[in-house]
Amino acid sequence: MISIRKLIHDYFRQDEDGNVSEKIRAVDGVDIEVNAGEFIVILGHNGCGKSTLAKHINALLFPTEGEVWVEGMNTTNEDQIWDIRQRAGMIFQNPDNQIIAQVVEEDVGFGPENIGLPTDKIWQRVEESLKTVGMYEYRKKSPNRLSGGQKQRVCIAGVMAMHPKCIIMDEPTAMLDPSGRREVIEAARDLNKTEGITIILITHYMEEAIQADRIFVMDQGKVAMQGTPREIFSRVEEMQALHLDVPQVTLLAHSLRKQGIRIPKGILTREELADALLGRRPAAL
Repeated sequence: MISIRKLIHDYFRQDEDGNVSEKIRAVDGVDIEVNAGEFIVILGHNGCGKSTLAKHINALLFPTEGEVWVEGMNTTNEDQIWDIRQRAGMIFQNPDNQIIAQVVEEDVGFGPENIGLPTDKIWQRVEESLKTVGMYEYRKKSPNRLSGGQKQRVCIAGVMAMHPKCIIMDEPTAMLDPSGRREVIEAARDLNKTEGITIILITHYMEEAIQADRIFVMDQGKVAMQGTPREIFSRVEEMQALHLDVPQVTLLAHSLRKQGIRIPKGILTREELADALLGRRPAAL
């Protein structure tokens, strides 16, 4: 569904005269293929280029070099930008920056209205989207009265109402409390599993990454590691060398292995750790 080929993105700083004074390479030769229906997580410390990469998928940025294709459409083709953005919707960190209406259902209907859908179709999509993310009962409320997690779910519903095939979520839980984070990640998982929507989640919370089909780890604009969650989190020292954490239970299991306790690598959940310690080797390992 998404093909990123040798992508390079440079930012330029200018001096007072408008001349380029510095070039900063944010993305450096990235190759990524994403299949329809996958749940992809992109990890990396601040400044590694993951948010810049995300904006390319939604055609908010354009390559300095290389190519980005979304369902066979090149993001540099100006005639197809709106088609790309309908297929690949985006959720940002702060829901308050995305919510523009005074009533939840009006906010969700903003996108479909802008693309010229008839009124009955707009309200049908609003209802479907709000029900999907569990916010239908709040449809008449002001977004200002919602929690952070609820606001972010309204944002997801607004993107869903455009009927995207892919949703890119750029650290959508960064400003939320643990309860809000759970709400948003559960909504993303449900969309992926029940609706078949491709999810690309950018996060720095390792527990959220456990749900992924595949993980890409970025460092200094490059893809430093890629694999399944179990493969990635089995490489504890490599993750630490990139100044990244692993899930707490994975780190505990790794520490126990170093103490000589024989348990498998890549423990991801407390249940798996308990099974390993009790001699019931988890089936997935």
